[in-house]
Amino acid sequence: MKGKTSSPPQEGAAPPSRCPDNSAFKQQRLPAWKPQLTLASVLSSFFLTGAFCLTVGVCLVLSANSIREIQIDYSDKCSDCSKLRENSSNWNKECHCSVNFTLKEDILGDVFMYYGLQNFYQNHRRYMMSRSDAQLLGRNVNIQRSYCAPFSTYRNGTPMAPCGAIANSMFNDTIDLFYNRNSSVIQVPLLKTGNSWWTDKNVKFRNPESYNLSSAFAGTARPPYWQKPVYLLDEEDERNNGYVNDDFIIWMRVSAFATFRNLYRRLRRVRQFAEGLPAGNYTFRISYNFPVTRFKGRKHVILSTVVWSGGSNPFLGIAYLVAGTAAMLTGFVITGIHLKLRKKKTYFQKQ
Repeated sequence: MKGKTSSPPQEGAAPPSRCPDNSAFKQQRLPAWKPQLTLASVLSSFFLTGAFCLTVGVCLVLSANSIREIQIDYSDKCSDCSKLRENSSNWNKECHCSVNFTLKEDILGDVFMYYGLQNFYQNHRRYMMSRSDAQLLGRNVNIQRSYCAPFSTYRNGTPMAPCGAIANSMFNDTIDLFYNRNSSVIQVPLLKTGNSWWTDKNVKFRNPESYNLSSAFAGTARPPYWQKPVYLLDEEDERNNGYVNDDFIIWMRVSAFATFRNLYRRLRRVRQFAEGLPAGNYTFRISYNFPVTRFKGRKHVILSTVVWSGGSNPFLGIAYLVAGTAAMLTGFVITGIHLKLRKKKTYFQKQ
């Protein structure tokens, strides 16, 4: 039986074509919007974009400048407490200090109190990973398999609740505000709940299920730098205790920069504070627990208002101004180049 053999290509025959099929899809003849870029359309795009960005930028900058804010550094004013806290053996000793200041004008509207830290780096990879999200959801997990080490268990095997370096370094100064009016001292009412995001409070953080919190955290121990267990963070409000404590939730949202501020309290607008903070003399009474001297840090208390664009941060407005200026300059440069080339073309045509 003879096999079939292919006949050799004839001399002079064209090689097989490698072009795509002559179809609308492969030849890219499908219906599409194909804009024709003209000088008018390009210049109008640049100028309109620039005008829009400049307008928004000016509004954002003016809005940020209208915010009333007062910032007080109490690192040096509480130096005695700072020296006491540098010795870890004094962790169970209380230390209080007071900082006086004066408001020359009323701060009207909603007033927010922040605590600020300087030179405190939270963006280290090991620090950011040192947490157990499963534990913070109230699940019974083996934290030795998490990234919490070395803040996971004690030497006797007792697990820490919550575990990790972030939770262990939680800011724990207590700050109260008092209004000095006519030789009388009035404590300013502050709200310590409702400061965290809804998703954090209801989705990302949950307490273990039990008939009470103390039994839910039975068999665990507080982190080494804490003064009380997690189920006693807020002894006055059961709904603001444990892993769903607002101060704890806000601290667990780490910052990208070494200098940052976190929301601490909000003014409760009642009685003489219904319109905001009136002008006068005030006092911060601080229970000093958070040492910062070893890493050359600073601590601040900030009282600030907010506007429709947010807090006191002009970065977004400046970014819009820079983008708008760049777009407008690009439009003028293109216009100049076009006029120069057109003048040159007209000159050669006359020659």
